[in-house]
Amino acid sequence: MADLALGELSGDQTEKVLQFQDLTGIEDLSVCRDVLQRHNWNLEVAVQEQLNLYEGRPSMYAQDSRARPPQVVDDSSSRIYFSYPGSSGGGGGLLSYIFSMCYNLVSSILQLLFAIFKRNVRPVSSDPVEDVVNFIRSYEERYGNIHPVFYQGSYSQALSDAKQELRFLLVYLHKDEAQEVDQWCRNTLSDPEVIRYINIHTLFWACNVKSGEGYKVVEALKSGSYPFLALIVLKDNRMTIVGRLEGAPSSSDLMSRLQTIIERNEINLIQARRERAERSAAQSLRQQQDRAYEESLRADQEKDRRREEERKAREEQEAREKEELDAQELEIQRIRLEKERTIGKVPLEPEPSNPHACHLQIKLGERTMKRRFLMTDTVKDVYHWIFSQPDSPASFEITTSYPRRVLYPCRDISTLSDAGLTHREVLHVNDLDD
Repeated sequence: MADLALGELSGDQTEKVLQFQDLTGIEDLSVCRDVLQRHNWNLEVAVQEQLNLYEGRPSMYAQDSRARPPQVVDDSSSRIYFSYPGSSGGGGGLLSYIFSMCYNLVSSILQLLFAIFKRNVRPVSSDPVEDVVNFIRSYEERYGNIHPVFYQGSYSQALSDAKQELRFLLVYLHKDEAQEVDQWCRNTLSDPEVIRYINIHTLFWACNVKSGEGYKVVEALKSGSYPFLALIVLKDNRMTIVGRLEGAPSSSDLMSRLQTIIERNEINLIQARRERAERSAAQSLRQQQDRAYEESLRADQEKDRRREEERKAREEQEAREKEELDAQELEIQRIRLEKERTIGKVPLEPEPSNPHACHLQIKLGERTMKRRFLMTDTVKDVYHWIFSQPDSPASFEITTSYPRRVLYPCRDISTLSDAGLTHREVLHVNDLDD
């Protein structure tokens, strides 16, 4: 799969694909290749676009071509005009300057009238980014690759990135018919010092005014003569035009003007960075406080939960104990009533002199009881008498002393005589619940 994705690429393109993969973490090399191809193999722009997508920022490729560019505030009431670079000093230069102003004024009026009465010829963009990329491609074909780094995205995205990154945005509107444009592009924009200064201090966005995207920016910035430069920066929380340069300044003039405007307005970015840092610190502090509050709240809720569980467990235990006590009390009452009823089942005790009397010594725990029964009475009668005693167990067995035999409970109810008892016997009561 990797060989198929990279097979038709040059060595430089293959290296860029691998670098893009390392920087973005995209595993599919064919995806990396397609992204770089869409960005004309500009690695820096492709990576920045991918990072924008990761951060949830709007993609420069998701712009609505019909939407108007974002409004910017025009903070500069005066325009800076430059005469043609080839004009001489003194009167010639002044005449050239006046001629340039008149020419540009008449040209702007004619363009306005033409736009009013011929709205059907207004350029319409189907893809703002494509307009920008096409301009960059045609510019490099005509003037070469030595120029400031062009922002490869729509004007709206350039504004958004400049605001997000707190940087100056330098907008260049290019018009092929402008008299000084060739000398401007070949000399000024290709000057190494100009390139270095613009790349360090600004985002540089450019487009042709004849494209749909360029025409929209012309309307938004109300440019007059060309080449046209506008320097935009975040000021009072709004993107504001702080400088306009119209005409073709020399490299030194351009550097001087840009440096003056940037130094004058750098305080806005410094203040914005400080405010952003303060907001970030305040937000971080609030988040820490919120986390501490939430942790405290969770701890309190956990304590309340444990206390509630302990209360419920205690109540359940008390309820169980009460139920057990109630059950025991009911069982005691039941046994007491049953003992009272059982008394009526006990036969009368015979006289000691009765020859058919059976004298029993019954050991109940530490107590020994004596009772006489007739030999014709049953073992069940003896059981009834023992059970009717207040201190007798609820469930017990009756056994002989020696040899030990269980008289009760037994399968058959027999008389004392049939059970093998004599006239004098010792019996034992054994609690079956122990």
